[in-house]
Order: sequence, then C-alpha cells, then structure tokens
Amino acid sequence: MLHRVLWSLVVCLVVVALTGALGDLRRALRTRRTVLLLGTAAVLIAVNWGVYVYAVNSNRVVDASLGYFINPLVTVMLGVVVLRERLTRGQWTAVAIGAVAVAVLTVAYGRPPWIALVLACSFGTYGLLKNRVGGQVGALAGLATETLLLAPAAGAVLAWMELTGRGTFGENPPWQALLLASVGVITVLPLGLFAASARRVPLTTLGLLQYITPVLQLLCGVLLLGEHMPLARWVGFSLVWLALGVLTVDSLRTSRRARRSAQPAPALVRD
Repeated sequence: MLHRVLWSLVVCLVVVALTGALGDLRRALRTRRTVLLLGTAAVLIAVNWGVYVYAVNSNRVVDASLGYFINPLVTVMLGVVVLRERLTRGQWTAVAIGAVAVAVLTVAYGRPPWIALVLACSFGTYGLLKNRVGGQVGALAGLATETLLLAPAAGAVLAWMELTGRGTFGENPPWQALLLASVGVITVLPLGLFAASARRVPLTTLGLLQYITPVLQLLCGVLLLGEHMPLARWVGFSLVWLALGVLTVDSLRTSRRARRSAQPAPALVRD
C-alpha cells in the first residue's frame, strides 16, 4: 500500500506535466478547503487500500467482494444523511433489503462483516468527498493531490522498513522492484479510463458495469481460492443482490422518465 501511494504520485506527476494540468494541481493545493477535503479523502482511500490488502492476504476475498456489492447502498444512504436527498420508494426498499442482508450475514459470521462494511463505507465516503470537489479539481489532479498529501508518511514508513530490514523492495532483483513500481500505473490507468468513459457512457450503464468488479472478486474467492461459502452466507449475498436489482431497476426507470421529460414537445403543424 505504501508503494502504491509513492509510485502513484510519480505517475500522476508525470502525466500531469505531460498533459499540461499543472495549473489545475497548483490551484487545488492553494485552496484550503480543497486540500482539507482531498486530505480526508486520501486518508479514506488509504484505509480502503489497506483493508483490501489485508482481506486478500488473509484469504477473505469474498468479504471484500461483499463490500463492493454493498457500496452502492452506502452511497445512497450518504446522499440521504449528508446531502438531504429524497429517496424514491424503490431506493428505500433496496436500502431496507440491504440492512436485512447485513443482519443475516452478521448472524452467519457471528460478528458484523467488518471488512465488507469498512470497504463499503470508506469508498462510499471517499466518493462523496470527491463529488464535493469534482467541479473544481479534475480527476488526475485530485489523485495527485491525495497521493502528494499521503507521500510524506508513506515515504517515512518505507524508509524505516528498509533501514530495519523489513522492506522487500530489493528482494529477487529486478522483479520485486518492478512489480512494486508497477502499482503506480495500475492505480492511475483505471482512473483515467474511468474518467474518460464517464464522459462517453450513460451513467446508468456505468453504474451497472461497476458490478463486474465484485462479481469477479466473488468468483475468484470461491472458485480459485476455495473460500468457504455456507448456506447462510449465500442467503446474505442473495439479499444484497436483490437489493441491487431493486436499486438498478429504480435507477433505470428514473433515468427513462428524465429523458422523456427532457424531450421537446412536438411542434404544431399548421395547414
């Protein structure tokens, strides 16, 4: 995770310089409110990355998958609590089913599914903060600011690890170093593609495509890593999928109504 912060910063600064977005980055760093919001977002995304790494290394990829399935429901609730948005009947139904699903999974696990909840809440809140500064800061400049704010701490911890023999950057040269350095590109490239697609693909389509990630995580955890999925956990996941289905259908209907209302009325033809 520490390497991800530092190498993402390197890639961001190179791309920012090549695309002429240095002015956008300077403006972001000069505004106290923007720095505060992006700094908070940086801490949240660092928590998200760290918990995800922990989930993968402790053979709990299915829990991580659940977190990203729950994320849209968390985003909806943040809209209500923070932005005072009004929910439709379908959205309330989806949130209620999601709450029941978390209760079922809590009983199945014997404890709250904390990995899933931390991943969903941290990424949902991260998205909310990014939304608050989205009009003033571009996606690339925003990520560059976040990694720049995290870099001093990440660099200090990495230096301590290397000096005390806990680092792995020099192991199995040059492959370990190349793999760790590659996480910068792996982090920044999807962000750029997402930003590009967001301008070209309808929002409803974009939202549906984001379900691909947790589906692949679930398949990886169950089929490739052999993680155990008892019946109670399948019931909990099924309730989450039902909630997402209700939310998706409601979003599609709302989008369709909005398009219809935006169409101009047909002009009257005089004989």
